[in-house]
Formats: sequence, C-alpha cells, structure tokens
Amino acid sequence: MLSKPRIGAVCYYISDLGRTEAFYRDVLGLKVERMEDDEAGAWLMAKIEDEVELVFFVVESRPGNSPIIVFDLAEGGIDDVVAGLAEKGTTIVTPVSHAPGGWSAEFADPDGHVLSLYQSAQVPRLKRAAHG
Repeated sequence: MLSKPRIGAVCYYISDLGRTEAFYRDVLGLKVERMEDDEAGAWLMAKIEDEVELVFFVVESRPGNSPIIVFDLAEGGIDDVVAGLAEKGTTIVTPVSHAPGGWSAEFADPDGHVLSLYQSAQVPRLKRAAHG
C-alpha cells in the first residue's frame, strides 16, 4: 500500500499543445518543456514546487476530465495575481472570495480546466490600487 504518498505528477488532456504551452509559460510564468518520443508523440512538462510535474497530453479535452490544481500563494497578493490573469485575458471562474482559513479564486486555462489560487488569512491581503 501507499505509505507516505506524495504527488509526483498531475496529467491534463489538452487539445492544442502550442496554446497550452503559451498559457502556462507566458501567463502563469512556469518553465514548460516540450517533450517527445516515438510512441507518445509530443507532450509538455512543467516542474513546480517539491518536484511535482504537470504533464499535458494531446487527447480529447473536456473540462472535468482532469483534476483541479491549487496554487498556494505563500507570499500573498491574491488580488494582484487575479487582476493580472484577467488583464491577460484569462477567464476568472470565481473571483477572490473567502475560503477556509483564507481566500481563494478559480480561473480557467484555454481548454476550460479550472485552476485555483489560495492565500492563507495569515498573509496580509493587499488589494491593487484603483487607477483613476
């Protein structure tokens, strides 16, 4: 049985490799590598905190057939992060709202997969200054 399990990879099914690569690289700022082999063809991989890998395969993509990933904003700034995503044309599914022990917000990638942000209430919540 599993003793001391940890997440090693999270896989997504996507419809467009280039569009997904641009989103995770240019909008979210992750280091994305394009991988390829003779059997599987091309896919994407991005390593995040604690060596967890996000893996993207070109397969029929339907929202709901992949998990939701929650990015922890340990340094705070959830309002600025969500505003920045919106400015880049990202669909905000759920605006910043109260969550157990903090705040959360959900947004969608180009294939409609929902991703989440979480900020602990112990980190000051700084709101973006209004422009006028």
